[in-house]
Amino acid sequence: MRAVFYGTPAEAVPALEALGGIAEVLLVTTRADKPRGRSGKLQAPPVKEAALALGLEVSQPARASHDLDRLRSLAPDVAVVVAYGQILPPDLLAVPAHGFVNVHFSLLPRWRGASPVVRAILAGDELTGVTLMQLDAGMDTGPVLAVAPTRVGPEESAGELTGRLAVMGATLLVEQLPAYLSGPLAPRPQPEEGATAAARVRVEEAFVDPTRHRAQAVRRAVRAFDPKPGAWTALDGVRLKLWRAGPASGSGPEPGVAAMVEGAVLLGTPDGPVELVEVQPEGRHRMGAGDWMRGRRLEPARFTPPVG
Repeated sequence: MRAVFYGTPAEAVPALEALGGIAEVLLVTTRADKPRGRSGKLQAPPVKEAALALGLEVSQPARASHDLDRLRSLAPDVAVVVAYGQILPPDLLAVPAHGFVNVHFSLLPRWRGASPVVRAILAGDELTGVTLMQLDAGMDTGPVLAVAPTRVGPEESAGELTGRLAVMGATLLVEQLPAYLSGPLAPRPQPEEGATAAARVRVEEAFVDPTRHRAQAVRRAVRAFDPKPGAWTALDGVRLKLWRAGPASGSGPEPGVAAMVEGAVLLGTPDGPVELVEVQPEGRHRMGAGDWMRGRRLEPARFTPPVG
């Protein structure tokens, strides 16, 4: 089997490593290096680092279509895509003999798009999984080859769930790709019924207003936006990221107020409190919510709408 691989973030690495066990990987295509941190030093995508460690050739075109002639010259049997981050044009999709096979982190047709794990947690989905599918010109609309379902943990963050799905996806790829290439595994069209869109996450979406958002919505936001971009609110005029939160019983403080109550830091919402477990004040490191509150001399903090 002669294959090429398209992927960028850490969650694509397990599939790349697994693909190398069943195929000759001719080329790994990923996104450009990006500046990181205050220094602005360029950092390679995780897939590039993994590919170089495996001794594989790497390409980083500004647009995937720029490698069209190169892909044609390689004449791969199949291309495998995991979270590459670009829409691939039809002329590129037509090059491999068996097309492009995508490992997608949802049970299609639910959550087609860039952020399926975040959207599943925000929606309160109890079931998700991985879909192995053929790419077509649409947004995750191609025929399905195989699926692997899993339950969403009640306290599982997007980062934790993505890590599990990445391993599941690599396993599904190894189990099913040979059968697809040799013929026994036939693709089946996706139904349109139940299709939902998983739009790319915007930082503004991660904002929590505890005077309006109910307790369950706050807790889902904390899980869904971990690790990126991090759920956040504003208390006493200071941005506060919310990294971990749990259920709380009793009435607690009024909506929009964070206070220490019987040794726990509770944030009031319209239908009851949420316990804050780990937070990060603007310009500081992550810390236990109790440490943050003690640094305030146990003074309650009140929600203040952010400016701008």
